[in-house]
Amino acid sequence: MAKDNVDKVKRLRAWVQNYDWGRCGTEAQVARLLALNSGAEIKPERRYAEFWMGTHDSGPSFLADGNGDVGLKDWIWKNPNVLGHKVLEKWGPDLPFLFKVLSVAKALSIQAHPDKELAKELHKLKPNLYKDANHKPEMALAITEFRALCGFITLEELKGVLVDVPEIVELVGTASAKQVLDIEKQDGAEKVKYALRSVFTQLMSASKDMATKAISNLKSRLQVESQLRCLTEKEQLVLHLEKQYPGDIGVISAFFFNYVKLNPGEALYLGANEPHAYLSGDCIECMATSDNVVRAGLTPKHRDIQTLCSMLTYKQGYPDILKGFQLSQYITRYLPPFEEFEVDLCTLPKGALALFPAIPGPSIFLVFVGKGTLRTGSREDAVKEGDVLFAPSNTEIIITATTSELQLYRAGVNSRFILAAL
Repeated sequence: MAKDNVDKVKRLRAWVQNYDWGRCGTEAQVARLLALNSGAEIKPERRYAEFWMGTHDSGPSFLADGNGDVGLKDWIWKNPNVLGHKVLEKWGPDLPFLFKVLSVAKALSIQAHPDKELAKELHKLKPNLYKDANHKPEMALAITEFRALCGFITLEELKGVLVDVPEIVELVGTASAKQVLDIEKQDGAEKVKYALRSVFTQLMSASKDMATKAISNLKSRLQVESQLRCLTEKEQLVLHLEKQYPGDIGVISAFFFNYVKLNPGEALYLGANEPHAYLSGDCIECMATSDNVVRAGLTPKHRDIQTLCSMLTYKQGYPDILKGFQLSQYITRYLPPFEEFEVDLCTLPKGALALFPAIPGPSIFLVFVGKGTLRTGSREDAVKEGDVLFAPSNTEIIITATTSELQLYRAGVNSRFILAAL
């Protein structure tokens, strides 16, 4: 392939996943982007959940510049230098990150993503369920208000739950509950972790009949108490989840997790073996190139409760929220502690421009709102919302807004890795 053809920015046709928890029709940002990106007709009753930009086999992107049958993964395989020497050396001839937009109407499963060692083992044992051998650290950057369950609450909060929610004690038994209630902070982190692991595993392992009965009792009690007092946010959430997933053990286990609300422009990152469940809203998501998910609740899909309960870190406390830092006048960068990826948010008023310097790693750009121009060297192209663009390593890009606002997101390899590799 001619070098000038390899070096230039490539337009991509993205992939959409229509999972049950997605938003319907034009309510979904995912559907809007799909129509703009590929001209697809949006069906009002269909659920649009995830807009994938990358090379994962479960939802690959294709080149959109007259080569509609050429996958981005195959093209990179044939032209590995577009990744840059250090990226190629570290991860081989494939993108190390997967870039997405999510439109969430209904809670996703209570889940965690395995570390590399466990991912290899699960993929080998059950390749039909665990699609690859990679880990999946990830970050969600809120477009709208975005809600999630993430990580375990503190020991003191957990004690409060065991006192205030008798239905949980019914499921785990008074001995397990007492084991947690009797722990003091000075007993040490390992003892706290052991007790949390024990009580959570017993809760998630409860029989379907026991769970259904306990959740029914919980619902009845909260409906009565709501006439006498204001329910807490977590109690209101649990009742909401019960409508979505009646009788599901994930409904009552929500009491164990932090309830996180992200404002637009705030981000949440999740390492391996950390429990979470996205609840509602639209977000940009980026992760290592993987689709490995171990599920245990709030889902009609396969559950692997034993694996999930054994793999978790059982770290407690509220998660870190990234607000990003100003990289330049119009660009905010979100830099999680993972080598594979970072995300930039660029918002330009009409006539303004932003420079993305040449870096020794690849990038994917998503034009989210508005129109503008993209300049690489002497070449200038019009870009508009819905465009997805792959930029090879060492490509300087200048974006200029031609409408009242142009907003785009960029995913790339984490700049800490890039700088360390120089």
